[in-house]
Amino acid sequence: MEFLVSKADYARYLKRSLLLVLVCVIVLVCTDQDYYSLLGVSKEASSREIRQAFKKLALKLHPDKNQNDPNAHENFLKINRAYEVLKDEDLRKKYDKYGEKGLEDQQQGGRYESWHFYRYDFGIYDDDPEIITLDRGEFDAAVNSGELWFVNFYSPRCSHCHELAPTWREFAKEMDGVIRIGAVNCGDNRMLCRIKGINSYPSLYVFKTGMQPVKYYGDRSKESLKNFAMQYVTSTVTELWAGNFVNAIETSFASGVGWLITFCAERGDCLSYQTRLKLAGMLEGLVNVGWMDCGTQGELCDNLDISSSTTAYFPPGATINNKEKGGVLFLNSLDAREIYQEVMQHLPDFEIISAASLEDRLAHHRWLLFFQFGESDKSNVQEFKKLKFLLKDEHIQVGKFDCLSSPTICNKLYVYQPCLAVFKGKGTGDYEIHHGKKILYDVVAFAKESVNSHVITLGPQNFPDKEKEPWLVDFFAPWCPPCRALLPELRKASKHLYGQLKFGTLDCTVHEGLCNMHNIRAYPTTVVFNQSDVHEYEGHHSAEQILEFIEDLRNPSVVSLTPETFVELVQRRKREEIWMVDFYAPWCGPCQALIPEWKKMARMLNGLINVGSVDCQKYYSFCHQDQKSNTAHQYYSYNGWHRDSYSLRGWALGYLPRVSVDLTPQSFTEKVLNGKDHWVIDFYAPWCGPCQNFAPEFETLARAVKGKVRAGKVDCQMYAQTCQTADIRAYPTVKFYPYQGTKKNVLGEYIDSRDAKGIADLLNEKLEAIQNKGKRKKSRNKDEL
Repeated sequence: MEFLVSKADYARYLKRSLLLVLVCVIVLVCTDQDYYSLLGVSKEASSREIRQAFKKLALKLHPDKNQNDPNAHENFLKINRAYEVLKDEDLRKKYDKYGEKGLEDQQQGGRYESWHFYRYDFGIYDDDPEIITLDRGEFDAAVNSGELWFVNFYSPRCSHCHELAPTWREFAKEMDGVIRIGAVNCGDNRMLCRIKGINSYPSLYVFKTGMQPVKYYGDRSKESLKNFAMQYVTSTVTELWAGNFVNAIETSFASGVGWLITFCAERGDCLSYQTRLKLAGMLEGLVNVGWMDCGTQGELCDNLDISSSTTAYFPPGATINNKEKGGVLFLNSLDAREIYQEVMQHLPDFEIISAASLEDRLAHHRWLLFFQFGESDKSNVQEFKKLKFLLKDEHIQVGKFDCLSSPTICNKLYVYQPCLAVFKGKGTGDYEIHHGKKILYDVVAFAKESVNSHVITLGPQNFPDKEKEPWLVDFFAPWCPPCRALLPELRKASKHLYGQLKFGTLDCTVHEGLCNMHNIRAYPTTVVFNQSDVHEYEGHHSAEQILEFIEDLRNPSVVSLTPETFVELVQRRKREEIWMVDFYAPWCGPCQALIPEWKKMARMLNGLINVGSVDCQKYYSFCHQDQKSNTAHQYYSYNGWHRDSYSLRGWALGYLPRVSVDLTPQSFTEKVLNGKDHWVIDFYAPWCGPCQNFAPEFETLARAVKGKVRAGKVDCQMYAQTCQTADIRAYPTVKFYPYQGTKKNVLGEYIDSRDAKGIADLLNEKLEAIQNKGKRKKSRNKDEL
């Protein structure tokens, strides 16, 4: 990054207004292979596949194993850099769009671990099919799907985590189908673990919709883990006898839910209590689970021709007197998993919706539809039969539609291969196609999110063209992981902007011509169309950032400057006015990466510093004028390494004229302790990093309370005795010294905050309380008179 600095005397900056200039210079870095090729993965590779590919290469190419190769270190740095970028959702999006030049300010990959780390500590559960490794983008959807989850938050450097791993694997295999067993690598998902309050490893939590997460504190044996987890399996096993057995079987027809019953006799092995409870959890909502003691119910067991222990499935409407005709299924296994699979095969499939009734049925109910192509299509798996139960509370019906029966309908919906879609109760015009993982928890999360959001699938027939209402359109490809991660965030944002902005998604693998027409070169590309105005979103993949972007479009925080407005607003600004200006080019990767941070910074500086930008592609000659020869105005250029909004804000605030004053022991006593003003004091040390970071925040506070509270700073390195008397034990420390008619206490009132707005609000509350106290005192004195 290059910076232009005038030759004017720096000491005069308080008396003169300043121009702060940020200039991006492009550095092109060329490599022989792109990051995907280096790791040997496709662009649609999942985070798990990327980790697995990197681990395989790390074990092969690590310098520890190639000590005679002079290029080993350099070669390993390349694959390490590729992994660090592709594992991060935001960096991967930037790389896909701008290549390496879009990552100029992100220098991961320069350090790596020993071969031993990659062999034994890296991605502990990546190769275990029963354990679902959850990343930041899918965690919330998974644990809020309605299923019961037991999640292991671990760190690859934690020895206790490695000691637990074999037990966790055995536990996962035993609980497969009853509880979802997950794992979160906090080394790769630091932000997620921080948000969830994980501060020790391993941390084991049970998650269930409608219930606060519950942490496990017991010993880490398989039996203890199983006993703890089974407490949260809410399904029940019903004991049956002659009085309630017949009624249970007969009423199953009306309820549509059959019975799985274990008959325990003297002969043969009976399913254990734990196995029956596991089956109740696995079949919850689909099949009732019960048991009968043939020792006490001998006559009933004899009537059913049951002479030894067995388990039988009675489907809805089963006939007791004629078991074969009634479709009763006898099971000869004692294994819960085998019994579960056999029962699931005998449960009825989803209803097939006809072409003639499709429009009418979609217009009156919410539906999750599986689109298949012929009877042999395997778009449905047995586990999906749980969908009816899991989506019951959202009033979503589940069905199938065969595209071979009516290709016209599927073509109209842009369905050209087996998939599933949610229809929101408004016919075929309001629907969304699922592009996530075809596993139960992901489908459930998609269906719940989709019916309650306002995102629809777009195509040529309904694509916004000269619409009066503004639209946000996400151009994406289903194979692109960052695209899939963005979709849930779009749904969240759409709920906040309902009635103000319409949301749609366009699959560029299906509508290539439409995407080319709008010059879409990378995925995802998210664009807001507001009649003739087009605005591309460049922020992080979060609903909060999208909402900030929309708010910024309504009330721009950054002024787009032309050469004329630059002269008028910047060069001819008022004496006390300050501007920050970003000179950028639309084709510049780092420039595009800076845009959301620049806008965020502008919002934080609102009312203090004006913020603008100049398009140097459009105004090439203006940007390439020799600024150093122009001494009519003074400006400074940012040369910091970090380009985030907080770093830029802190730098800019440092140029504002100071409002706070430096205090000596004498002035602290005279003005603060003995004076009649309210004071807020920053006790600091010059060598203290947090103090340096807090300094611009304190100046913001000083401006916010100016006229009400005076702001001062005490250097505790220079005036140690003063700070010791004030009981200062850490830096920085903020204290409030209110004037209430008498000399103030040297200890003051400690303020536990480092946020300017938060401190200002607190001081205003304290001032109001002091004012009210004074009014009450005056009122009492008046009454006494």
